[in-house]
Amino acid sequence: MKLGVNIDHVATLRQARYAGVSTAAVPEPSVLEAARAALTGGADSITLHVREDRRHMQDADAHAVRHEIPLPLNLEMGATPAMLDFARNLHPDFVCLVPERRQEVTTEGGLDVASRPGELRHLVASLTAAGCRVSMFIDPDIAQVEASAAIGAPMVELHTGRFADTAGAEREAELRRLIHAAQCAHKLGLEVHAGHGIRVSSLQLLAQVPHLSELNIGHTIISRAVFVGLAAAVREMREAMDRVFQAG
Repeated sequence: MKLGVNIDHVATLRQARYAGVSTAAVPEPSVLEAARAALTGGADSITLHVREDRRHMQDADAHAVRHEIPLPLNLEMGATPAMLDFARNLHPDFVCLVPERRQEVTTEGGLDVASRPGELRHLVASLTAAGCRVSMFIDPDIAQVEASAAIGAPMVELHTGRFADTAGAEREAELRRLIHAAQCAHKLGLEVHAGHGIRVSSLQLLAQVPHLSELNIGHTIISRAVFVGLAAAVREMREAMDRVFQAG
């Protein structure tokens, strides 16, 4: 099981104080230093989300990580022509297409692939031609899985936010949705990732979801890093994942 570490919240913290200040002035905390710490802690890839309004991660952050960190880079981005141009210039290893809403604090819900297949098929083809493997960040719905396969995406990332934020019977229902979506994706030849709201306490249940190859985790790792440091927080998650998924 691979671990992609999302370092967006490092940029969020920086921008809370240094919005409008050039990253060349080296305001803290450093996104590049965060990526180095994630590498030290055992991350398999680095995830960052450059939004169209640049509310936290900046262009310079993405380029610094791309050029300085010897790990695959996963760029989360909105499905727009402007961001397609940015991705072509950045050359990330992976692109995850996500929905964007201007007022949201973090990504809320999955991309509705089924409602815009023509537009998204063009984006997937363009990104693939640029050398990027493309993933669709979707809710664990069969219709969205099937739509993702139909437009030529090789991967899906199942949105685990609702699973992470519920309990009891509701969480069990969300787990069943994840299982069925993963089974459908695998049957259609898609690589299956998962992300959003995943905590160490979630891993045991997530181990029941078949065909998962990667988890993308950010908030809980950055939160833990406040107390133990980022490299140690990544290492703790890496070790917890190894225990749970190797045992399974």
